[in-house]
Amino acid sequence: MPKVTKKTLNCRGRLVDLRTPAVMGILNVTPDSFFADSRVTLEKTVEVARKMLDEGATFLDIGGYSTRPSAADISPTEEADRVLPIIEQILAAFPNALISIDTFRASVARQAIEAGASLINDVAGGTLDAVMFETVAALGVPYVLMHLRGTPQTMQSLASYENVATEVIDELAERLVMLRSLGIKDVILDPGFGFAKTPSQNFFLLTHLREFALFDEPVLVGISRKTTIWKTLNISADESLNGTTVLHTVALLQGASILRVHDVREAVEAIKLTQQLTFF
Repeated sequence: MPKVTKKTLNCRGRLVDLRTPAVMGILNVTPDSFFADSRVTLEKTVEVARKMLDEGATFLDIGGYSTRPSAADISPTEEADRVLPIIEQILAAFPNALISIDTFRASVARQAIEAGASLINDVAGGTLDAVMFETVAALGVPYVLMHLRGTPQTMQSLASYENVATEVIDELAERLVMLRSLGIKDVILDPGFGFAKTPSQNFFLLTHLREFALFDEPVLVGISRKTTIWKTLNISADESLNGTTVLHTVALLQGASILRVHDVREAVEAIKLTQQLTFF
């Protein structure tokens, strides 16, 4: 199995070992996320979080802004009002839970970390908030640097590449240099499957995922139940668990360190099985 050089993340003084890939469970505090079963309410938060943690999730990813194409834009205040009570409720029930805040806004990220979150997952890679990188540096938490062109509203018109893998790597490299210049040490790279990329580009990117090892940083893959799967199979997002597991397996064999998923148990099983494989 391929291994990344960097094998740990420092989450509030707790070292997370990535020699065995980790699972990040998705909890969307939105009314319009593309997969309805990932949406949670304050009343169901503890129940959903408990299930994910029991099934083996290392991280819980809380998002209050839907990034699917044509989703409604909301203010930073509304986004914070959605996610902060969820973070507080989860940590009240599970004080050791590692929570990731899924936001591209520095103000929301700061409030979430102050509320107890341990990790910032930025779908825009710092491109949509000029002070995101300096905020991450000041907070001293791990940061997911995802590749995106444009905004969630315009990204699908910007999926033009000569070589999607090479160009994504080059664009992430530029952002990584900026992060390093600010002293940010724990960076996770996310190629941004489905963000400014067509289904065929997503498949190409997945087959070339091993090339991201040149950064010596952990790689996060977020392809769970996405359009690439269900449109290719001519099914719905509700029916795409099997396809998701297939692509998760490919990602693991290509060196992924974190899977961001809707279905924790199945992802954990994929990790356990691929870990038993030996390549010579």
